[in-house]
Amino acid sequence: MARTRSENYDDIQRGILTAACSLFAKQGYMRASIADLAEACKLSRGALYHYFDSKEAILFAILDAHIRQMIADVEAAMAEKSTTLDQFRVAIHAIVELNARSTDEQRVILNDLSFLGEAEQEAIKGLERQLVDMISDLLVRLDKQGRIVKRTKKIYSMMLFGILNFSHTWYDAKGGIAPREFADLVVDLFLYGFTSPVAAREMARAQRQRA
Repeated sequence: MARTRSENYDDIQRGILTAACSLFAKQGYMRASIADLAEACKLSRGALYHYFDSKEAILFAILDAHIRQMIADVEAAMAEKSTTLDQFRVAIHAIVELNARSTDEQRVILNDLSFLGEAEQEAIKGLERQLVDMISDLLVRLDKQGRIVKRTKKIYSMMLFGILNFSHTWYDAKGGIAPREFADLVVDLFLYGFTSPVAAREMARAQRQRA
C-alpha cells in the first residue's frame, strides 16, 4: 500500500531542500553524508528517504527549482514591459535579485552540478540554455551596430552571465549597493561601456527616467 502524504508534506520537502542547499554550499555535496543531511534537516534517515529517494535527487531538486524560478521571474518581469531595452533591464533585475536571495543555490549550481547523473545534468543545462537564449535574444535585438553575429553571440552572452553568476563570490546585497542598483550598473556598463562617447548621455538619460 502506498504511503499517504501528510498535510505538511510540501512544507517539509521545501524545508529539506533549504537545509540541504545550505549544507552543500558550506560543506560541498560530496563531503555531505546522508547522516549530515538528516541532522541538518532535523529528520531521521528513514524520514528523509520518505521525501527524496537519494542525496542526488535532493541535489537535482535544488538546482531544478532554482533555475525554473529564475526563468519564471525573468518571463514575468519581461511581460510587464513593451520595449526591448526595458525588457532587458528588468530581466537583469530579476536575475540579480534572485541571486542575491539565493547565494547558496548559486554556489551549489556552480560547484556541484557535475555530480548529477548525465540525464539530470542535461536537464539542468537545458534549462540554463533556455535562460541564456532569452537574454541572448534581447541582446541581439538591442544590437544596432551588428556586433553580435553567429560567431560572437555566445561570447557576448556568457560575458554578461559571467558578471551575474559569479557575483555571489564578492557582492554583498546588504552593503551600500542594493540589488536593483547593482543590476542597473551591470546593464549600463554592458550596453554603453565605461568610456563610450555615448555612455554619459545614455546613463544620464536612464538615471533621469528611473528617478
